[in-house]
Amino acid sequence: MDNNDFEDRFYSSETLSKLSKSIGNHPSHPMESVFFSAMAYFEKMKSGFANKNFDFKKSFCENVKKEMEIVIDKEILNLQKGLNFLASVGSTAPFIGLFGTVWGIMNSFTAIGISQNTSLAVVAPGIAEALFATALGLVAAIPAVIFYNKLNNMLENISNKLEIFSEEILVIISKEIFR
Repeated sequence: MDNNDFEDRFYSSETLSKLSKSIGNHPSHPMESVFFSAMAYFEKMKSGFANKNFDFKKSFCENVKKEMEIVIDKEILNLQKGLNFLASVGSTAPFIGLFGTVWGIMNSFTAIGISQNTSLAVVAPGIAEALFATALGLVAAIPAVIFYNKLNNMLENISNKLEIFSEEILVIISKEIFR
């Protein structure tokens, strides 16, 4: 089940407890994990709400919120795996290509110096190496930057969605304990 399926089930569910029982103890994606963490804490504490004062209930809601924030942070960290690699490739590959370019041009100058000849036949191999190194650097960097930006944007959207979802859960739980 993906986030959209879970959201549909969440909004169409009669109660949070029924939905929680249908999920079980193994959430399969970030939104379920956030829901599961809130419900686990809620179920553990809800038996004594009737006899508790307002401050206890308010403190409980703050703790549920903290619990969900921790789970959101863990889920986002888990989803961010590999982004550093893409960022590193995107930012260093052009410089590696530039290093290859400089190396190829140095080889051309060395060939000119050794042969005492400035003909195209002497210069062309080094220039070809330089252009090839530049192209390789760009071939690595461009897709890495594109995918990094796309994945980073997706993660930002997921993070925002999880934050909103956690607030919705908190509102529902608050209504439940303050009635």
